[in-house]
Amino acid sequence: MKRTIKNLIGFTMAATDGEIGKVKDFYFDDVTWEIRYLVVETGNWLSKRKVLISPEALLESDLTNETFPVNLTKEQIKESPDINTDQPVSRQHEMELYEHYSWTNYWGGSIGASGMGTHGMMMPMSPMPMKEEVKNNKNTLDDKADGDPHLRSAKIVEGYTLHALDDTIGGVEDFIVDDSNWTIYYLVIDTGNWFPGKKVTISPNLIKEINWTTSEVIINASVDQVKNSPEYDASKQLSTEYEANLKNYYGRFIY
Repeated sequence: MKRTIKNLIGFTMAATDGEIGKVKDFYFDDVTWEIRYLVVETGNWLSKRKVLISPEALLESDLTNETFPVNLTKEQIKESPDINTDQPVSRQHEMELYEHYSWTNYWGGSIGASGMGTHGMMMPMSPMPMKEEVKNNKNTLDDKADGDPHLRSAKIVEGYTLHALDDTIGGVEDFIVDDSNWTIYYLVIDTGNWFPGKKVTISPNLIKEINWTTSEVIINASVDQVKNSPEYDASKQLSTEYEANLKNYYGRFIY
């Protein structure tokens, strides 16, 4: 089911033997647009340390009780690599995480827990552990790099300005993610002072780049195209009709 990330912030993460803490953020890959990690602030049992959990560890979500059960123990969490989530997450840190938990998905989140690639495309499963996958990837960044340039914090990108082909128009307010494969399908844009009261959604297919320096999401669409796109009603569940209308609308210009 597609849900907004803001609605998932604050969910409890539960280990097999007790509560771990609360979800505070999501890290996503801006190439595949898949959630790579949930950032969880642990309780007093671990001095409120923040830990990174891959969607691969998630079991079936308990949405009624706003809980994400995981197939991990509190001891595994306690002994996991201590990573400062307020700093860029380096490739070396990710390798340590995947070695500790024995997670086996492709490097960089090319597939989600369901084996689905970006926006539903089937991808082959990796036959080797993450550490070996990284070592054999010719495109791997240096282990000492400051951080993966494609790993983004949802909380930080919220508020980034949307820059169309001809001008700026609104800012990123939220993300809509499918919790069955942990792929981001849309960014929710508040057009703010440009077109007061109107919210729209932008597919990652429209995005050219995310610029850290200028705090902008740059898209391949004009201001008028965004302005006249189907309006998003945050108070309602995202419908198949709305998605079809959105795709048909942008299909005239982009797809």
